[in-house]
Amino acid sequence: MQRALSFNSSPPISVPLRLLLSAPVFVVLAALLLLWEGPSAMASRWTAPALAITHLFTLGALSSAMAGAMMQILPVATGINVLAPRTTSAGVHALLTLGTLALAAGFLSGQASLFPLAAGLLGGALMWLALACAGGLWRYRKQATKGSSEILLATRFAIMALAVTASIGIGLAAAWAGWLPLSRPMTDLHAGWGLLGWVGILLIGMAYQVIPIFQVTELYPKPITRWLAPAIFVLLAAFTVNSYAVSPIQWETGRAIAVLLLAACLLFAAITFQLLWTRKRPQADTTTLFWRTSMISLAACAPVWLLQISGRGDFTVTLGVLFIVGFAWSAINGMMYKIIPFLLWHHLQKDLTIALRAVPKVKQIIPDAIAARQFWPHLLALLLLVAASLQPMPFTYAAALVLTVSALWLLWNIAYALRLFKQARKDIAQALATATPPWKR
Repeated sequence: MQRALSFNSSPPISVPLRLLLSAPVFVVLAALLLLWEGPSAMASRWTAPALAITHLFTLGALSSAMAGAMMQILPVATGINVLAPRTTSAGVHALLTLGTLALAAGFLSGQASLFPLAAGLLGGALMWLALACAGGLWRYRKQATKGSSEILLATRFAIMALAVTASIGIGLAAAWAGWLPLSRPMTDLHAGWGLLGWVGILLIGMAYQVIPIFQVTELYPKPITRWLAPAIFVLLAAFTVNSYAVSPIQWETGRAIAVLLLAACLLFAAITFQLLWTRKRPQADTTTLFWRTSMISLAACAPVWLLQISGRGDFTVTLGVLFIVGFAWSAINGMMYKIIPFLLWHHLQKDLTIALRAVPKVKQIIPDAIAARQFWPHLLALLLLVAASLQPMPFTYAAALVLTVSALWLLWNIAYALRLFKQARKDIAQALATATPPWKR
């Protein structure tokens, strides 16, 4: 597995940045909607506000951030670019943003005409992203750097899962528009492919690269990097086939496949947590805290799922909170404190032929002390959301308020980094002008 990064392959800064910046904005929108709707939004996964909030998170926040991270990490870590990165980034960002807003508006208003619009925009965005990534993986396959096979393998399966998720989502949008009957099994498959396939597999693949590099840990075991992503994909495919199979043991087979999927997630969480616990830098930084929270949340899905299948109540909202906010958003929030400072630092110094004091160090762009202050409201928001999923009335408003504060805090920290970047560019230009002899200016 490759741990060295190929900085010369980095795309233009606008390619990942526009998508990364959208993520906390959509978290703010989701939190404000939860604050407006109140406890009814946490009562069931099937309410219109719950569906709107879920898709603001999964499409607006998670998919935007993962698309941006993928467009940055793929070329730097593997030497492979997506096709037409500038055009792809701008097009996917515009379609994904408008489509997510249209879908949320459709759920909230009940206007059937908004669902075909949302399906067209979102289907276009996600299929564009999938095809651009798949095309890049094929066109530049001979340029893949040595040792990058594991992250490329996970990326391929994540892209295929994204295509499946988008296809099912388009069918569900047609059902919400009244063109097709609404199918609960199809809804469950959409959630499974989207969360475990697209989000889960891609985050697992990114972890293979970013955990050892940024957290200074040992590498993931070879059997994990080689087999975990394919196993999750195959299990999801088997679950899909079983959902429509006519068999006397269909229910038992589905339960067995679900247990294996749960075991795969637990295995990844346990190994990642062990790597973080035994990292070569004993003192945990802010990103370490976010990753630990992410892995604990993923592991916590296991007992909640066991409660769900025991028939003791409906815990699907709790599962959604733990997976979407606890596992996925915690990991992405933490990665932003590594990716964005590194991205800004790289673009400040990449064309310089001399060292300048005007270029800030990576750790100065978003100091860890500043980032750490945002972790605690994030953790509190997660705990309150879990509590609200169990008892909506006393906890929902507090959870929404703290989540809003956390996301705005993240935006403020990113804005701090962008202000520093802008000032550093001015200082660099001034320093270069001063250092250049008059006859060469």
